[in-house]
Amino acid sequence: MNQASLLHKAALSFGHRPAVTYGLNPSTSYHDLSNRAARLGHALRDKFHLNKGDRVAIMMKNAPAFFEVLYATWHAGLAAVPINAKLHPLEATYILENSGARVCFITDDLVADITPLQDSIDGLDAVVATSGAAYDALFDNPASAMVDCAAEDLAWLFYTSGTTGRPKGAMLSQRNLMAMVMNYFADMDTVTADDCMIHGAPLSHGSGLFALPHVAKAANNIIPASGGFDPAETLEMLQHYTNVSFFFAPTMLTRLINLPGIETADTSNIKTIVYGGGPMYVEDTLRALEVLGPKLVQLFGQGEAPMTITGLSRAMHMDTAHPDYLKRLGSTGIARTDVDVRAVDADDNDVPVGEMGEIVCRGDVIMAGYWNNPDATADALRGGWLHTGDVGAFDEHGFLTLMDRAKDMIISGGSNIYPREVEEVLLRHPAVSECSVVGRPHTDWGEEVIAFIVTSSDGGSDGTAAEAELDKLCLDNIARFKRPKEYRFVAALPKNNYGKVLKTELRAQLATDGKAAS
Repeated sequence: MNQASLLHKAALSFGHRPAVTYGLNPSTSYHDLSNRAARLGHALRDKFHLNKGDRVAIMMKNAPAFFEVLYATWHAGLAAVPINAKLHPLEATYILENSGARVCFITDDLVADITPLQDSIDGLDAVVATSGAAYDALFDNPASAMVDCAAEDLAWLFYTSGTTGRPKGAMLSQRNLMAMVMNYFADMDTVTADDCMIHGAPLSHGSGLFALPHVAKAANNIIPASGGFDPAETLEMLQHYTNVSFFFAPTMLTRLINLPGIETADTSNIKTIVYGGGPMYVEDTLRALEVLGPKLVQLFGQGEAPMTITGLSRAMHMDTAHPDYLKRLGSTGIARTDVDVRAVDADDNDVPVGEMGEIVCRGDVIMAGYWNNPDATADALRGGWLHTGDVGAFDEHGFLTLMDRAKDMIISGGSNIYPREVEEVLLRHPAVSECSVVGRPHTDWGEEVIAFIVTSSDGGSDGTAAEAELDKLCLDNIARFKRPKEYRFVAALPKNNYGKVLKTELRAQLATDGKAAS
């Protein structure tokens, strides 16, 4: 069982079909992608002396080379470690060190920040930019035979943020990825060689995972020329490609439907938009259906159960005659075909219908555990069920509504931000005595990061000066998208009798300001 076999089978039957396209430029065919993956796989084993199970990091903005590196890694029997290209070098350093990656492939925009890590991280043998002569030379090899993999072999090490501020590596096996691919066909959509997927969201996360079923069926994977998501660019690309699918964070979908002129634009070439990764307001869903038509599918998943826990199908989005229609639009749908999902209390007993509990699930898609973290693995997978940390309730028909996000996670632009990792950085400032970080609703990004700051008596509280210093502290240590968008200086933080900060009260203070920020 090897994900690379799906690429090679697609190339065998549909070798002439486009596999990867950059903007409107000529495509790489499935024959060529398969051949390049096999040649690069040879280089990984022969030039870099990697052995089965070794890790290969892929820290790249969306680019065609992502696909050949990813599938070459699997072709050679290795494990991929995709890393968000927006992370700060210090954050990337931790992932590279923790994963034990031997080689890291990067795009040119990261050369200055990431290449020097080769000299400071033990075991990192090479950092390779995916353009230029050095990269091209890696293909001057014969195409090697694909390495056979067991179903349990590590395929994708997915780093997901944790409440300690240190990300954990969710170990996704070949079986996990195959289950996710098959579940896409069962619950999300059909795919043929006449289809394509435009990847505006990062390939290191959900969009890259949903590329796998599209590669399996020889569809065209298209990278926007911008390398990311731009609503106007997306609309322009729809004039050139047919049968188009997307994976969108809810904020991306709302930005598209709020684009000026979208009501009269031709969006008929959109086949399917799968959205997930954060809350989607019912009003926005209704507007999306009005503007785009019956093309929406929702998912609830996480890195530990990639893209697969519950879902709201296309048909459910359009079942307007159902008496619970609006309630269902506000849910995350029903358990996916090959996943068992429950809501449980603190003792892992099922809670009654309509009552809140922690969402737990099991199935072939569930991770094997956390990389080199047996304690976190035992806690997350206790009793044989993945404990998601999300709290929600099922109705009498099995529809799940998420009531809250455990551990106060903030979701901004589809990216998870854990307050503690931001708080730990802010507390390094000598003038900061206490702080608490919460999310405030934002019309475009879903949420934005707001920091409440208590300064020490001798540290001063000059808002302008302190904000500049705190901004620099954050930018020096964490990704830019995690930086607070506003600092509120307060005399004290609200706390309960046990001294725990009441983030609910902080969010309530923000709510009294009025509507969501924009």
